[in-house]
Amino acid sequence: MVVVGAGPVGLAIAWRCAARGMRVVVHDPAPGSGASHVAAGMLAPVAEAYFGERELTGLLTESAARWPGFAAELAEATGVDIGYRTEGTLVVGLTADDLAEARRLWAYQQGLGLPVTPLRPSQLREREPALAPRVRGGALAPTDHQVDPRRLVPALRLAAERAGAVLVSEPVRRLRDVTAGVTVVAAGCGAAALTGLPVRPVKGQVLRLRTPDGGPPGFRHVVRGYADGEHVYLVPRDSGEVVVGATVEERSDLGVCAGAVLRLLRAAVDLVPELAEYDLVETLAGLRPGTPDNAPILGPLPGQPDVLVATGHHRHGIVLTPVTADLITDLITGGGADPLLAPFRPDRFAVTPNAAPAAEPPPSGGVASASAVGSGARTTSERAMEDDSWN
Repeated sequence: MVVVGAGPVGLAIAWRCAARGMRVVVHDPAPGSGASHVAAGMLAPVAEAYFGERELTGLLTESAARWPGFAAELAEATGVDIGYRTEGTLVVGLTADDLAEARRLWAYQQGLGLPVTPLRPSQLREREPALAPRVRGGALAPTDHQVDPRRLVPALRLAAERAGAVLVSEPVRRLRDVTAGVTVVAAGCGAAALTGLPVRPVKGQVLRLRTPDGGPPGFRHVVRGYADGEHVYLVPRDSGEVVVGATVEERSDLGVCAGAVLRLLRAAVDLVPELAEYDLVETLAGLRPGTPDNAPILGPLPGQPDVLVATGHHRHGIVLTPVTADLITDLITGGGADPLLAPFRPDRFAVTPNAAPAAEPPPSGGVASASAVGSGARTTSERAMEDDSWN
């Protein structure tokens, strides 16, 4: 079998299939250089449960429930610490209007039976003294965890290779050029050119801060906040890094603009004032593979049962990695179609035939970014092989 795309989803599928004895070849000119390099790694089925997305929320909660076992299995297979942390997530509102907006969503989430516990300001600061005194209230989502995608992807690659998968840098330009019993397209935004499915790039700009002394940040929980109408998340790492994000833009460029940096930093510092003293070490942008209904596309390509699609994860690629890998692997190995797949099948969309080959990425690959010392950008063709959606 062939897997197109070596982001978290593609590599996890390759690992699962190789571990079951299949011969697996993964095509990607720059493994792990896509959106996973930008992603914060929040495993947030509760905080990411939005109105009108019940079926997607069900898939998110199912995959999040698989994450502890998935993380343990990956650690056993590789010996790599992937930064899996379980402190939970605090969702906070800075102003009365912010808190009202947050409470409306909490009521919806609680109506779905999701674990959301409202907290008073004093209770919030007992958990996180670094929160600003202005914060009006919040809630705890104890089952919303985190992982470090920049550790996850190398670990998945190592696990796949140890299981027997082979990674090659040769890109796939057309599916008809692939000689394999089964082909899995896990190519993120590049899946549109290969399959004709409606996958579009959704831009996100993200910042990375670091504590001045290199020690751990002054807060432990992931903080998702509403700050004067601006939505922001803060993800602390033991390494001293804090990921701050993210914009959501219907654009396909990878430029980083001053306005986005200003808005994200202002909201972050409003919620956790000590961040004003942290070093700004990286600013970068990535492209999430979005779909018309914001849900992933999973299953056989219409008219081509030997081609399976695993893309369109939008904001949820990291959290959905375990369940996507399990569901697609079961289809390949004869386990049948799990009922979980039904709402996410490719045939819910019309497929637009596209005979044009995907352009070959340059040898360097890599994710476009702008940092304290420079900037760069890539064209759409350079992203044709990526599979990394995010948070």
